Amino acid sequence: MNFDEVKVILKRLFKEHIKRHMKRILVALVLSLIVACSTSGIAWLLDPAVKKIFIEQNEVFAWTIPVLIVVAFSSKGLSLYFARINIIRVGEEVAGEIQKKIASNILISDIQTLDNRHSGKYISNVMFDSNQIRTLVSSGVLNLMKDSFSVIALVALMFYQNWKLALFALIMMPLAGGLAKSLGKRVGKATSKAGKSSGNLATFLSEIFKGSKMIRIYQKEDQENIKANNVIDDLVEKNIKIGSVIIRATPIMEALTGIMIAGFIVYSGKLIAAGELGVNNFFSFLAAMMLAYQPIRSLATINMVAYQGAAAFKRISNIIDKEIEIKNVITAPNLIIKNSDIVFDNVGFKYSSTNDKAIKNINLKIEGNTMTAFVGHSGAGKSTIMNLLPRFYDPQEGSIKIDGQNIKNVSLKSLRKNLSLVSQDIILFDDTIKNNISYANSNATESEVVEA
Repeated sequence: MNFDEVKVILKRLFKEHIKRHMKRILVALVLSLIVACSTSGIAWLLDPAVKKIFIEQNEVFAWTIPVLIVVAFSSKGLSLYFARINIIRVGEEVAGEIQKKIASNILISDIQTLDNRHSGKYISNVMFDSNQIRTLVSSGVLNLMKDSFSVIALVALMFYQNWKLALFALIMMPLAGGLAKSLGKRVGKATSKAGKSSGNLATFLSEIFKGSKMIRIYQKEDQENIKANNVIDDLVEKNIKIGSVIIRATPIMEALTGIMIAGFIVYSGKLIAAGELGVNNFFSFLAAMMLAYQPIRSLATINMVAYQGAAAFKRISNIIDKEIEIKNVITAPNLIIKNSDIVFDNVGFKYSSTNDKAIKNINLKIEGNTMTAFVGHSGAGKSTIMNLLPRFYDPQEGSIKIDGQNIKNVSLKSLRKNLSLVSQDIILFDDTIKNNISYANSNATESEVVEA
């Protein structure tokens, strides 16, 4: 993804999911301002502390300044705590909203869409991708506000103490910004690959659960174990790649900081010797510069977090944006059952994954109140015909009618309400036996459940 694409994706994420939480974000913004002011206040207090306590030995300042330092640190700690509480809630709620959208999409998607995408991929979207977005919103947004304000406040203090030294200290900032932009693109690519690897792992795990009997009867445990090791090793390598790219900024930032501090000490010595800088100003400036190091370093990684979150939201958007073809139309008339006569008129259907038709030119009539059986070898199309009736799929050719009503033109809910299905696949939900039996009718009485 290029930078412009990332911006478009993040704008959509803000508009659809973050904007509604602006009250909490604004509270965190105000608290971030207090954090920034408290941080710069701590650095500024070293100026009068050195001058009044150590040089002039003023007894009043000897106890008032330490008290003010305690107040500044306490204010910073409490403000940061409440800011994080607010923004963590925003991050969790945004992630929850996205997870709900994915779950809702799975529940209303066409069966063919679900068949074409393994359940493990959806699980990866819910777990891995939503976590990337949670990190972006909770950590990324707070750090952007808190660290930006802190840098601004501390740089302002540096200029107040000595503008020449402040200009020298600012040399590192554009270097850090360029580094962040370069590493951000690499993180975005690595995160996309890790998302796919996470989906592959979820897919593999769900398959060995479903195929546990098959694996054992054909004694494929060793073979599947090798596959497991390969899939997990692939994900581990992708995560290591992300981590190594993220921490690649650390040695460069440390080297830049070392060069800056060394130059700062040499330059400060000359200014003190020339009488342009006091010792008290030096210590206050040094504190401000050291306190600015962490937020500058944090801001240098914001770009990476943004790329990670954008890549994750792009994968999720590809799912929730997919148009649902078979859906309930509220304005459609309800199916009216009279005799329950079913007619297939020249019906043809093929699955999207194949070029050959599963069934073609099917013409049949089933009279109501009768029992009909489809008999044929495996793959003849029996299940396909049955799946067309409740509109799990729609035929590409022909029409299906119940009592003369085309099932495409009636309410989907009313159609399925008048159908019952006993599948050849055994499905048990993670619930009680009673709730599984009464799944179709949650209001069933105890005696009705026992009878069933």
